[in-house]
Amino acid sequence: MDFDTLTPRKGTHSVKWDMMQPLYGVSPDDGLAMWVADMEFRPPACVQTALERMLAHGIYGYYGDDAEYLAAVQWWMKTRHGWDVDAKHIFTTHGLVNGTALCLQAFTEKGDGVMLMTPVYHAFARVITASGRVVVECPLALHDGRYELDIPAWEARLTGRETMLILCSPHNPGGRIWSAQELAQIAAFCARHDLILVSDEIHHDLVMPGQKHTVMAHINGIEDRLVMMTATTKTFNIAGAHTGNVIIADTALRMRFAAAYNAAGMSANSFGLFMATAAYSPDGAAWVDALMEYLAENARVFDAGIHAIPGLRSMQMDATYLAWVDFSALGMDQTEVNSRVQNTAKIAANHGAAFGLGGQSYLRFNLAAPRSMIVDAVARLQRAFGDVQ
Repeated sequence: MDFDTLTPRKGTHSVKWDMMQPLYGVSPDDGLAMWVADMEFRPPACVQTALERMLAHGIYGYYGDDAEYLAAVQWWMKTRHGWDVDAKHIFTTHGLVNGTALCLQAFTEKGDGVMLMTPVYHAFARVITASGRVVVECPLALHDGRYELDIPAWEARLTGRETMLILCSPHNPGGRIWSAQELAQIAAFCARHDLILVSDEIHHDLVMPGQKHTVMAHINGIEDRLVMMTATTKTFNIAGAHTGNVIIADTALRMRFAAAYNAAGMSANSFGLFMATAAYSPDGAAWVDALMEYLAENARVFDAGIHAIPGLRSMQMDATYLAWVDFSALGMDQTEVNSRVQNTAKIAANHGAAFGLGGQSYLRFNLAAPRSMIVDAVARLQRAFGDVQ
């Protein structure tokens, strides 16, 4: 498995590389794209083979008979997460942002409050606002450089209009794997306040060696209000396939979601289903295991380089490939920080403010790239902040 070869992406309609100059002022000619959460790695060979088989056939009609796809999802969840999934509980969506939007339509009304544990993946707030719902930010507590729950503070923010909480598990951008005890606390909070709990677990396969993720479906007392969301797209670097799953065990919730799903005219993307079926396989599993060993070393190299810059701190990653770097101790205006990263280091990284309360002094760096790119990024950042004492 080759994770060391950098495949040029400029001019391929890659949002990560072809949009970084308009958005960040960083040219793809001499800059590094470290913002959008897709990888610089080719997916496993089994995915490529599935696509080549489609191309060889040469007809791209409507997809039918999804039994093989559903069986692959069931096999993966059982073997990788110890989770038994009923095939009848699975809805296939055009990715999980789409899945989130459908959940908002199915389970909330305009004007309802939707709770987010911030800082968190920025697309949640965007979709909530676009749907005419209200974002209710519940900041995470920061203890010893790690995010922790602060449920008493969340209680204080309730207005009585909240109907849903969206959980990011593992957490993006902090890289936290929530413990079973923490998940139980979240479940109890949702039950206490009659909130639908949408658990976005798109990063649940991207777990660092030695770490263990618990699926929210394993937590007791939440079955009647739980919506699970999973996908192959982040795990196998096939985000352009826009294929995800919303999995709902509760019959009443499932019927409500089905109504919104059908009203939106949803149907599957055949390319995405062929790719996902191939990915959820023993070959795909071996690829993920090798990937996480590689990413763990990338994280070690990046963190060591960041921590060598006085005042900078990169949060420990239990999961994901997204480094969350705090620049607050520099005592430097964030505008200057961003300018040094973009104009001096020539790196496009996500601005932390986009992730909500608590993110203002951070930048998010994507480490899913050949190690040579990570080494280069560290050297660029050390030069850009070389005057810091």
